Amino acid sequence: MADDKELVTAQTLARALDLSVETIWRYTRDGKIPYIELGGRQYRYNLNAVIGALSGTMVREKEAAYKIDAAKKYTYRDYLEIPEEPGYRYEVLDGELIKEPSPNVPHQRASRRLQRVLEDYFWGRDPAGEIFNAPLDVTFNDFNVVQPDLFYVAGEQKEIVEHARVGGPPALVVEILSPSTTRKDRLRKMLIYQRAGIKHYWLVNPEEKTMECFSLRNDLYALVASGMDDDVVEHPDFAGLSIELKALW
Repeated sequence: MADDKELVTAQTLARALDLSVETIWRYTRDGKIPYIELGGRQYRYNLNAVIGALSGTMVREKEAAYKIDAAKKYTYRDYLEIPEEPGYRYEVLDGELIKEPSPNVPHQRASRRLQRVLEDYFWGRDPAGEIFNAPLDVTFNDFNVVQPDLFYVAGEQKEIVEHARVGGPPALVVEILSPSTTRKDRLRKMLIYQRAGIKHYWLVNPEEKTMECFSLRNDLYALVASGMDDDVVEHPDFAGLSIELKALW
């Protein structure tokens, strides 16, 4: 890698290669691609060098399969009329109905353990705030109904907590990635959450043992903290919050 100006982040590299960030990190751990470590497990890559290393072995990841009625734009009222189906859950993203299987055990384990960490942290700093978990509907408008895996409603936002749903953007949303939801959570829902003005969006992948923390900066999400395996993630916007990733897996 010749020049620092040619170096890119894992997120930029993933977009350029049409791969997930999890795949880039796996390739990094396995030594399949060249990289430079800046310290503190901060990695940078040269696109051409990576392409050369993967030549002949490049894989293109499949799009997640969703059952969507493309002829209909679903509303919150339509969503409420959908009968429950054991083993599945539904969301509405920009009017499209999304049906997905229930989460697996690693997903639920990471979600439960992270919820404990967040409850302990916010209990001492915002006793009027609340941590919620799925399934609970969160709506931003008539065409977006989501069920985040975990989310935090600050005490100053209590008015958005209704009896049957949360009608507004929480302060923090966490999505626990599953193989079937990775692209939806990383692309589609990230844009929806960004438009809704959710200040903090975290992605946790128990399969790849990674965590990414995004925060709104000038109305766009910027990666402000991340880690993998047994790292300790410390968030610049939440003083005193340290998340030991090994405790989540």
